[in-house]
Amino acid sequence: MMTVSLLTAFVALGAQGEPSNLPYPIVDTGQVITYSDHAAIPFPKKSEPYFGQDAQYVANEPSYRDNGDGTVSDLVTGLMWTQDPGVKKTYDDALAGAGRCRVANHQDWRLPTIKDLYSLIQLNGVDPGPSSQDTSKLRPFIDSAVFKFQYGDTSKGERIIDSQFASSTKYVSTTMHGSQTVFGVNFADGRIKGYPIQSPRGGKKKFYVLYVRGNPDYGVNNLRDNSDGTVSDLATGLTWMKTDSGEGMNWPTALAYAENLKFAEHDDWRLPSAKELQSIVDYTRSPDTTQSAAISVIFESTAIKNEAEKNDFAQYWSSSTHVGERRSDTAVYFAFGRSLGWMTDRRSRSGKKILMDVHGAGSQRSDPKVGDASRFPYGRGPQGDVIRIENMVRCVRSGVLESTPTKIEVETEPEANVETESDAEPLIKKPNIVFI
Repeated sequence: MMTVSLLTAFVALGAQGEPSNLPYPIVDTGQVITYSDHAAIPFPKKSEPYFGQDAQYVANEPSYRDNGDGTVSDLVTGLMWTQDPGVKKTYDDALAGAGRCRVANHQDWRLPTIKDLYSLIQLNGVDPGPSSQDTSKLRPFIDSAVFKFQYGDTSKGERIIDSQFASSTKYVSTTMHGSQTVFGVNFADGRIKGYPIQSPRGGKKKFYVLYVRGNPDYGVNNLRDNSDGTVSDLATGLTWMKTDSGEGMNWPTALAYAENLKFAEHDDWRLPSAKELQSIVDYTRSPDTTQSAAISVIFESTAIKNEAEKNDFAQYWSSSTHVGERRSDTAVYFAFGRSLGWMTDRRSRSGKKILMDVHGAGSQRSDPKVGDASRFPYGRGPQGDVIRIENMVRCVRSGVLESTPTKIEVETEPEANVETESDAEPLIKKPNIVFI
């Protein structure tokens, strides 16, 4: 083992220099490895390509307490969760079950919002391959040491990735062929999608369910226009560009764009992590219902023509890599416009594929970091997810930063092993870290 000493760490401080006490603290993604467009790499320096990734910035590291009574307390968010999702439920049963839940003698359980639920995601998980049947080398996108988790039951005809968890957040528009849709988090493959409540195969779709209680303000933004081209969220402590990049770019270019940006008299801008970016999604808005992006009107969003030549809004890169069973060449993005996919038109016998909103504005998927989107003329995945690669950027900064003379000891494996990305434990643990 090799030890790296970090002589200075950075922490987010409030106006008086005390640790901030925010109603909507963003939990770190848990991603601790940096990646190029095809493999794990040693932590890049400021002057090197691929600097500015999720793993190089840390905020509010996940911290849970198993209460020994069927509940788990999140020590960052102040939320308390049921520990065992039990058997899958329909959406109606999930809603009704909250009022009947009496775990640990509490009577105020609720079905979580999509922002509550996404606070639990950990992007050190490993996405199964499309035809994978073996879970032994996988890692779920939730802390399975404290929460009970299981992959889809292949003996019942399910896919390994059929581990979708329901939220209370309905899509304000519809997906597929006009289906009523609810957002959920898939802790097997690490994504947010809108799921039709009625299964296209007949019957109602079933979800795993975790109930939550406490901190009713979690996920509620408190946005302030600073009149200098920036917007501060007083609930999270983050400051955002009011506008966006205005044009798309691939992921390494997006990282460099953010790290080199000098704007509104600040030069500490960066590409947001997936969880930071999700914090500014407004799930009450969508192109079909409000003729806007899924974001507050306090922000400015560049309009685009989508692949169907319809007025729409962009996808935005995060700094987080989406790690697969065999590859790490995709990065996480959020769709602030329609989340398009190529689906077979079942109303026609021609077998023609048509474009439709398959996952909803506010979904989280992943695109190749570099390459040519024309190589995917009908998208990829079960819903033919449209591939763009040239996604837009909205940069973030963390407000007031002060250095503290903290010495941190970080143990790492020898650098020769850094490209082994599916080992049980991360091989590189945050040297060159900036705490935010």
